[in-house]
Amino acid sequence: MLIGAHVSTGGGLSKAIERAEDIRCDAIQIFNQSPRMWRPTRYSDDDFAEFREAMEDSRVESVAIHMIYLINPAAKDREMRKKSLDSLTHALRVGDEIGALGVVVHPGALKEETRTNARKRAVKLIKEALARSDSCPIIYENTAGSAQLLGLDFDETAELIDATGGPKRLGLCIDSCHLHATGYDVRTREGMKDLVDEIDAKVGLKQLKCLHVNDSRDGRGSNRDRHAAIGKGEIGRKGMRAFLAERRFQGLPALLEGPGIDGGRMPARRDVQLTRRLWREATRKR
Repeated sequence: MLIGAHVSTGGGLSKAIERAEDIRCDAIQIFNQSPRMWRPTRYSDDDFAEFREAMEDSRVESVAIHMIYLINPAAKDREMRKKSLDSLTHALRVGDEIGALGVVVHPGALKEETRTNARKRAVKLIKEALARSDSCPIIYENTAGSAQLLGLDFDETAELIDATGGPKRLGLCIDSCHLHATGYDVRTREGMKDLVDEIDAKVGLKQLKCLHVNDSRDGRGSNRDRHAAIGKGEIGRKGMRAFLAERRFQGLPALLEGPGIDGGRMPARRDVQLTRRLWREATRKR
């Protein structure tokens, strides 16, 4: 398993690799621009080349981009749709240039729309973004179970993948905190077997591209997306071992998202080290 974390690109794309090396990441996730602003970061060919060279010389084997918080592919408002399309297209193009595994995306929020109409709008926008970029995939992330969000369950995620163009440029990311919040039992090996069997049956394991490894502040089935430091939440160290031990996850990027350094998103080195230790303990006991 490629244990890693979300890291900052502050100061330039290649700085993400420096930070990854500092906390000993095998894989990373980044924002390609400020996650709370529409204005894109304009990178040069030199920026991309410097990133690729730094990554080649590092221990980092995989990079994913996480989409900014502002977009809503299912939005009805024309201005919001244009901004969302431009932002998603920009992220995919950056992904093309740096050889990213994909762009992790939440499919969208319903607002006042019906679920059917919202899904149609999201599919149309995402297909357009894919058409405007070369090869970087979109990776749908599972939600924490809110009925106001698309991708409510794996049946709907499978429908979105099929409607958006099939498996070639579409994938799935699963988040341990979101799964726990939805009601899945990620804290036992039996629960994990049932979960992965369901993913295999409904979406297909070939579509599973990466994992978000997050503990949860709230209880199982809470529908609350509140991360806790690894081993300090409701999933706990024992539960994290069960999640990481699943054989069919091996080889995937397993990305921590925090909370981390100074209360921010970037996990500390100790959290990456702890996750790697929990994974090793879990796999030894299989």
